[in-house]
Amino acid sequence: MYQKILLATDGSQHSKRAAENAVNIAKCSEGSMLEVVYVVDVERAKSDVLTHWHAVDVNDSRKDQVSEVERIAKDAGVNYEVKVLRGEPGPVIVKYANENQFDIVIIGSRGLNGLQEFVLGSVSHKVAKRANCPVLIVK
Repeated sequence: MYQKILLATDGSQHSKRAAENAVNIAKCSEGSMLEVVYVVDVERAKSDVLTHWHAVDVNDSRKDQVSEVERIAKDAGVNYEVKVLRGEPGPVIVKYANENQFDIVIIGSRGLNGLQEFVLGSVSHKVAKRANCPVLIVK
């Protein structure tokens, strides 16, 4: 049913649950491809560099946020690919999904941003409103 699946992740618990759902959906269709995107928010990246200027590799935390998703996909035997994109997460995910004609986008309901605790995450809300394909938002 869904051959080309886009999973947006940020390392949050909601995105890990979204990854589990994405893998289960990918396993239902032979030959499906799971594309995992992690968006580096430019403003957040600047503050990470300023805050952790003494760290050996600022990118280690970003790699850690995607590694759990990779492990889940590998363990399930699902074909996957990881892409790192740059910009404001909501619009970047929507643009990437629409330009690459995915069958479905899967995203966690809330990300790592503490301001999003009380309502549906602003990123998932933007993606649901603007993507040209079905969007599964996972709690």
